[in-house]
Amino acid sequence: MAQAAPLLPTPADFLLPPILHTESGAVRGVGVEIEFVGPTAESIAKRLSDALGGRVVQEDPHSFRLEDSSLGRIRVELDSRIVHPGKKPGLLGGVMPKIAAWFGSAASFLIPCELVTSPIPMDRLHEADGLLQILREAGARGTQDAPLYAFGLHFNPEIPRSDAPSIIAILKAFVLLNAWLRRVVAPDTTRALLGFADPFPTEYARLLVAPDYWPELPGFIDDYLAFNPTRNRDLDMLPLLLHLDEARVRAALPTEKINGRPAFHYRLPDARVSDPGWSVAPDWNRWVAVERLASDRERLESVGLAFLAYEGEEKSWGDTVERIAF
Repeated sequence: MAQAAPLLPTPADFLLPPILHTESGAVRGVGVEIEFVGPTAESIAKRLSDALGGRVVQEDPHSFRLEDSSLGRIRVELDSRIVHPGKKPGLLGGVMPKIAAWFGSAASFLIPCELVTSPIPMDRLHEADGLLQILREAGARGTQDAPLYAFGLHFNPEIPRSDAPSIIAILKAFVLLNAWLRRVVAPDTTRALLGFADPFPTEYARLLVAPDYWPELPGFIDDYLAFNPTRNRDLDMLPLLLHLDEARVRAALPTEKINGRPAFHYRLPDARVSDPGWSVAPDWNRWVAVERLASDRERLESVGLAFLAYEGEEKSWGDTVERIAF
């Protein structure tokens, strides 16, 4: 007897953040990125079109985008610049298209594909779980199937406000909850070894979470860049900071690969694509927990003081903060 397909999560399974709308009144969006291996980018793009409508546009032999689907624009491509010669002028982008296409085909067993959505309204995020079903039916594999690889699930939640206090509060809350997140998310150790999503350094965390640390945006960006001149963070702030002050970021990181956007880039969770019970809901709901703590200034400052006074092992802070933050 064939096993019944799992039911897709409903809107009730996805929590909403305390600030759902932007300053303009629109529902905030969240982009979703899912890494996988197995089927080709082209085959996944066609399956997405069959399920969601829209038209497939080929950018090169290993990069496709779906336009005008029911979930907006979706891009599927091999996650390596060297196989996309038209996207990066210079040394890597100068590889001849035919050679790049051949290399991409030969390396497709080693280089993961990446599915990237345009911002989905947060009150429709449950529809993103349909993407997982499409990937599974196509034979896509994730972290649990490939122990030597590191496949991530990334969220790009649009900022609720662009002022410094709003942004700093969310980063404070994330750093304070980081040990708890790492315990419950339990990211694959391969990703830590390969340096994709490191936590923030302790010295920066202690500076950041102090109750009196509320600098203006330029000072905040300068401090962040001084301690974190890298994209290797579990909450990568560089795309947002580039959007807010490109000149300041580029002065410190002139060649770093960064695409500016008004969103946080949360990249801690694993992509467990082939698991029939896997949903993006639990990891999304943990992000909402971060925003809920950020929105409660009194509790945020109280947890910050507890963090600064804490003398136990760093990983044990996860149990402590779970008790006092929720």
